[in-house]
This record gives sequence, C-alpha cells and structure tokens, in this order.
Amino acid sequence: MKGAHVLAAFVLLALSSSFASAFDPSPLQDFCVAINDPKDGVFVNGKFCRDPMLATANDFSFSGLNIPGNTSNKVGSNVTLVNVDKIPGLNTLGISLARIDFAPYGGLNPPHTHPRATEILVVLEGTLYVGFVTSNPNRLITKVLNAGDVFVFPIGLIHFQFNIGQTKAVAISGLSSQNPGVITIANAVFGSNPPINPNVLTKAFQVDKNVVNYLQKQFWVNNH
Repeated sequence: MKGAHVLAAFVLLALSSSFASAFDPSPLQDFCVAINDPKDGVFVNGKFCRDPMLATANDFSFSGLNIPGNTSNKVGSNVTLVNVDKIPGLNTLGISLARIDFAPYGGLNPPHTHPRATEILVVLEGTLYVGFVTSNPNRLITKVLNAGDVFVFPIGLIHFQFNIGQTKAVAISGLSSQNPGVITIANAVFGSNPPINPNVLTKAFQVDKNVVNYLQKQFWVNNH
C-alpha cells in the first residue's frame, strides 16, 4: 500500500508540473519566425516556422508605437497590441507589448482578463487609477499611478485602468505571452455571439430581465 501511495503522489506531482508549464513553452532554438505558408515549415506554438537562415531584421521589429491610438469611442481608450501577429519573430519567445492611450478624464480600459499572461504596466503620461480583483474571496487591490509608476496585474485576474487626470494618459504594458488574449468582461457577458440566454444573466446578476435585454442590445466597444 505504501508503494501505491508513493506512486499516486508521484503521478499528482507530475500532473501539477505539467499544468504549471501549460503556458508559452520555453523555445528549444534561438528563434522560430512565424510564417503563414506551411511549405517547408515546422509547426510550433500555433505557427509555422521560417527557415532560420532566411530570417531578417524585419522579422523582429515593428514601427508605429509612437503613434497615439484613437480614443474617440465609448470607453475613451485604445490598445495597440504588438504580439506575434505584428512581430513574427516573437513566436515561441513568450512575450508581447501594448501601448494604451486614454482620453482625458474618463478614458477607461474596461475590466478584462488576459487568460495567458501576466501584465506589467508603466505609465508614461498622465494619472491612472488601476486595479485588479483577486479570486475568491474577491478582494479589490487598487492604486493611483503617475508617470514613471509601474503596476503588475497577475495572470487571469480581472483588471482595469481609468484615467482620472484632466489630460490624456499613455501607458506601456509588457505581457508574458506572445499571444496573451483578452476577455473584456462586459463584451463577453452581454455582447457574445450568439447571446447568452437572458434567464441565465437575470439570475446571475439578480436584476430585472428588462435590464439584461437592454444591455444585450448595446453596442459593446472593442478598444483593441
């Protein structure tokens, strides 16, 4: 019986180790420039790899992050994401970048999650009220950031950034995945396609069904 217990413990440890490394894997080569054409390619991390001897500097660069994003939308923010789709050389390297622009007072990057990445944010201009909500119990952790301040949003947790200054704000985020993904909570819950059954949302949010029907008819902004 003791041997069986040891074996069971070993299996559980192996499984937990597997789950812990279930994000972007470490590369086994210098780089794997992503290509769309599978001809003579190797499939790695959801992309085909170009022959490394054909890689050029353009595969590892992106221009335009100095250009402000258009914040004239309902939420007053714009996210310019630089992921593996913008820099093919990011494939297998487990990192990406984003510029976030906020309209003067009220510009909001709405509550959202990144299912595959931790985010570290640095404010370049303006003043942001930022925060995230922990898993159960749902504790809110917030801070007001000024230019030069840095804040971390743990992987998978709901978080947000809100411009409380009278001028525009700009921030840069680093994300620990080549393709972090984003789930904007309001968009996903009330703007899914097809819509979630209103009875589900009525009970979940403990509101009148008319409120749910109203919210599902709204145009939910994608600020990415």
